[in-house]
Order: sequence, then C-alpha cells, then structure tokens
Amino acid sequence: MPKRLTLEPHLTVEELKQRYLQASGAIEARHYQSLWLLAAGKTSQEVADLTGYSLGWLYEIVRSYNRQGSEALGDKRSENRGAKPLLNDYQQGQLWQTLQEPHPDGGVWNGPKVAVWMSELLGHPVHPQRGWEYFKELRYRLRRPRPDRQEPDKEEQNRRKKNARRRRVS
Repeated sequence: MPKRLTLEPHLTVEELKQRYLQASGAIEARHYQSLWLLAAGKTSQEVADLTGYSLGWLYEIVRSYNRQGSEALGDKRSENRGAKPLLNDYQQGQLWQTLQEPHPDGGVWNGPKVAVWMSELLGHPVHPQRGWEYFKELRYRLRRPRPDRQEPDKEEQNRRKKNARRRRVS
C-alpha cells in the first residue's frame, strides 16, 4: 500500500478545504489542495497525480507545513531578495573612478579587465561575465579611438567605378 504522509494538526480537514477554495493565488490554492487531499486520506501518489506536483515537491510542502504551519504555504518568491551584490556602493564608486582612467596596460577597459580589477579588490576570483555586468551597470561603454580618416585616392575611385573606361575616354 502506498505511503501516506502525516500532517501536523495546524488546521482541520474542513479548514484546509476552505482555505483551498478561498486562496488568492494559484500556487497557494494548489498547496492547500494538496494538504486537504492528504488530510482527507488520499495517498501521496494520488495527490501528486491530481495536483501535478512531483512526490518530492509534495514531501517538501508537507515538511514545510509541519514545521511552520500555514505560514509556509503560497508563493514565496516575492520575499526572496536575491543574492548580495559583489560590490557595495563604496566599491562601485571606486570602480567608477578607476574606469575614468586609462587601463594600466594602455588598452581600453572591458568586462574581463573589470573582473580582474574586482578579483584583486575582493580577494577571490570573479568571472569575466560579472565584470561585464558591472561595466554595463555603471553605464560605461567600450571606447575605442576612431580610425584616422584618409583622403580618398581619386584615381583609385575612378578605376573601381562602373563604366570608368567610358568616362575617361569622353
């Protein structure tokens, strides 16, 4: 017989059903539906088939609910602030000032060169892509000197023109 997951008695079966029916978002509704079906006696495989969740994810929902109650349910992505930036505001200011000067090797600044600079500042390797991201975030752009304009050679231009021979003869 398939394994049945056990739920902590945070909410009754009827309360789980009501919260499922009154849920404001699809993810929250699916979480409450899963818990309601499990509390009503369905097996974990039956609930997984009905909700479309994998057994592993279903176990994770139950674990979270058993630990934290209904606070653990719903879409929590908006509460995720993301990773801490590599450079704080002061370090970004340092980078901006550094980019105002020519690169020590005489070339122009680019993403990999910024990553090397960041690696030296932070004391650990920084991927070149991260250097490029900070380079662009500071609204910096690659600056290459324009080539010197050379005056066109009139004779060369005439030689390449279509029907150049007719014009010369006339």
